[in-house]
Amino acid sequence: MTRPRTMAALLMAALLCALTAACGTGTGPTEGDRPAVSIAASDYLGGAPVYVAQERALWAAEGIDATVTTQPTGRDALNAVLGGQAQLGVVGDLPAVSAALGGRELRIVADLSRFSDWRLLTRTDRKITGFDALKGRRIGVPQGTNVEYALSRMLASARLTTADVTVVNLAPNQITPALARGDVDAGVTFPSFYDPTRDTLANRYAELPFTGYTARTLLVAGPEASEETTTAVLRALRKAQQGIAADPPAARKAVLAQSKGALQADYVDSFQPRYAYGATLTPELLDDLAQEAAWAKTAQNLPGSADRTVLLKHLNPAPLTAADPTAVTIR
Repeated sequence: MTRPRTMAALLMAALLCALTAACGTGTGPTEGDRPAVSIAASDYLGGAPVYVAQERALWAAEGIDATVTTQPTGRDALNAVLGGQAQLGVVGDLPAVSAALGGRELRIVADLSRFSDWRLLTRTDRKITGFDALKGRRIGVPQGTNVEYALSRMLASARLTTADVTVVNLAPNQITPALARGDVDAGVTFPSFYDPTRDTLANRYAELPFTGYTARTLLVAGPEASEETTTAVLRALRKAQQGIAADPPAARKAVLAQSKGALQADYVDSFQPRYAYGATLTPELLDDLAQEAAWAKTAQNLPGSADRTVLLKHLNPAPLTAADPTAVTIR
């Protein structure tokens, strides 16, 4: 009987020791106690604050343990959130609008960045010297992304619609080879493919610049994201944004490191300064979302309302207000 009692005493002592170690000194949560949050990101430059926060380990300072994965497009990041694989997503404005119109359970919690340096890529032998020359042409574009909306704005600038052209649905990295083969006459894709297309087409390369659409990179929350954790993420992103502003070259190095070879240094150095960063929720954002929603209802035959007051219900300003009250001006 002595041996069992001795073993029981030893087990009890070990248990108490483990509990004491887990409780710590009461100064704060240990790494294992930090709430975990998963973030599905997409555009490296549009979502640069997320990658800077990851590179500089800013999550732990806000008491969270974040896991960041990068998806090929914002549409894929959105699907990860809607499918429950991620709690938060870094997505373009059009995918978020399409989800709202489709009645999906999703909340926009911040507008992370803005970008308006779009280009229509084409070939010199196609002789497309203006957007009006696109009528009757084949145009490659990754449908369902904000790039598709950029194309619609390009067409509208020449009083054209997608009914006046043949839209070919291609992945972002398929635009360049399609142009090289002559499968399409023009293409619109993500900025990271501008220079590779120029290199591939060489003296056949031509482009039309377009600044008539400001694309927004949004942070969206799925039903599994808590407001407390989302607020902590936004606090970390605010610190990352401050770091981007204070030391742009270091921020570009952080994004390049986090891309793990997916981006080239020349591209990051050239294009990251063209993004305007700063987590906000503004009336201008809602105006742009309403305009996109009106277009998406027609282009994608979605059932929801494009009314501004209805779209407002898909915004959740509480986490950003808690992180930085001055960043929220929408009511």
